[in-house]
Amino acid sequence: MTSLLPPSSRLLVAAPLRLEASALRRGGSGLRVLRTGAGPARARRAAEHLRRDAAEALLVAGVCGALDPSLEPGDVLVASELRDPLGDPAGRVRALDCDALYEALASLGLRVRVGAIVGSDHVVRGAERARLFETGARAVDMESPWLATGAGERPFGVVRVVVDGPEYELLRPAALSRGLRALRTLSAVAPGLQRWAAHVAPDAPVSVPAPGVSHAAL
Repeated sequence: MTSLLPPSSRLLVAAPLRLEASALRRGGSGLRVLRTGAGPARARRAAEHLRRDAAEALLVAGVCGALDPSLEPGDVLVASELRDPLGDPAGRVRALDCDALYEALASLGLRVRVGAIVGSDHVVRGAERARLFETGARAVDMESPWLATGAGERPFGVVRVVVDGPEYELLRPAALSRGLRALRTLSAVAPGLQRWAAHVAPDAPVSVPAPGVSHAAL
């Protein structure tokens, strides 16, 4: 059955921050982006709206903090699962089918990694990063596990660009340049999100650039 929704409405991207939403809109012509607000409380409220939206596929996109020392600012992380931010940090909230999303982004020549993301209600630093990394999570953010509840049974994914990490704390002098780099990468991610939507919702034709020649390794 052919969807009655226009192509621009079949994918909805939830971006917590204004800067993240702006970067995604710059990178994806016609990409429908909803700014959901920072932190768990706003994410919970936004999830109610997401559940009622008619989009056929939902993505969460923005920046994140790395727990894995091998991740560098500007790396793209596709979530393989989201972990419980309030109980046991090793507890699984939702496992995600991330293969198609990884391929869509790697085909653009981006440095893409895959791994678990754990939620937090505060900025994670220092020893807490190491403790969370020991649970198997590779990155942390403050919205994705809560926003995920708005997806229902629709195709869903999470894409986060690393902005800081164990060797790149936010309060260090180079934080601004790393933030700008992450936002530029987030703009570059946008066409891959449209490519993913075309794969998981084939009735949703989108115009995307030709794939790049290089593929980042896991």
